[in-house]
Amino acid sequence: MRFTTELDQVGTSCLKSNGGLFVWMDLHKLLKEQTFEAEMALWRTIIHEVKLNVSPGSSFHCPEPGWFRVCFANMDDNTMEIALKRIRNFVQQDKEAVVPRKNNRFCQNNLRLSFKSRRMDDIMMSPCMMSPQSPLVRAMT
Repeated sequence: MRFTTELDQVGTSCLKSNGGLFVWMDLHKLLKEQTFEAEMALWRTIIHEVKLNVSPGSSFHCPEPGWFRVCFANMDDNTMEIALKRIRNFVQQDKEAVVPRKNNRFCQNNLRLSFKSRRMDDIMMSPCMMSPQSPLVRAMT
């Protein structure tokens, strides 16, 4: 697939699959620390500065930080090219540029994942769940 091939060329791997509507992109090398807090900081940077709508792996119960879900189900060729260009540029930046800027009011730490109701949050985060479900994620500032 073109998307994963292009990511491989910039040193960003994805989980291998036989098909699907999304890929799991491994950005653990870009984390300041190997923590879920650092994953959320990187996610905020990707949302606000890179302008890509990806989902952090922690929202899907990934056991390790640094995985991001990239959905390409509804991307036309032009949109995919723009997304790949943004990812390439971002991955090739210096490590210092990965940390969110403190002076930008939209990159503050108050950005969080939110479910419609607390009940939905309890259901989605249940340790008894057999398989992770895809929560409806909404970025809030």
